[in-house]
Amino acid sequence: MTVPNSRPQQKRADTEKAALAAWKRAGNAGPLPEFYVYAKPGYYSNTFAPAGNNRGVYDDAIFVVSPNTYSTFNSNTDPSIFRKKIATLKPGVNKYKRGNHGISRPGGGYPAFRPATKNEELPVTRDGVDVPWPGIAINIHRGGVNTTSSEGCQTIPPAQWDAFYALVDSEMKRAGVKEFHYILDEA
Repeated sequence: MTVPNSRPQQKRADTEKAALAAWKRAGNAGPLPEFYVYAKPGYYSNTFAPAGNNRGVYDDAIFVVSPNTYSTFNSNTDPSIFRKKIATLKPGVNKYKRGNHGISRPGGGYPAFRPATKNEELPVTRDGVDVPWPGIAINIHRGGVNTTSSEGCQTIPPAQWDAFYALVDSEMKRAGVKEFHYILDEA
């Protein structure tokens, strides 16, 4: 699987500036929440061929930001493959909560973050077109070793997943919240 040689090196001030711009583009007034997760598609757009935001590689970046921490992770914000009607989460701000991914599997899946919205619905495009029907359960979960393991979900490489999950879970507890804002920027 294609993962960059390093985690994103973006400075906190640059992340906060980009997250605030994305926050406002999504129609939010006022300052950013104290704790949020920000994702930048195509962060490594010149690392993999072809240049740009690609599917099937961890070429995106995700940042955990709070008064207590600033941490960066490699990520994937695109479906792994091209398939008719596959969902791609639209840039914007959505709330997420603790849950499991793969809940229909024996044992109920594994820890992940799930949409904290009615029926877990989120705005998506399908085949690059805005559609009236939503994406359901576009989760944030552990990706795969040989694939990003995404049918629309946001994924983190397996070697970084445990640290990402533990940090977000810890910051949720520290902030006393059951949900957090996930800010997905434009590519």
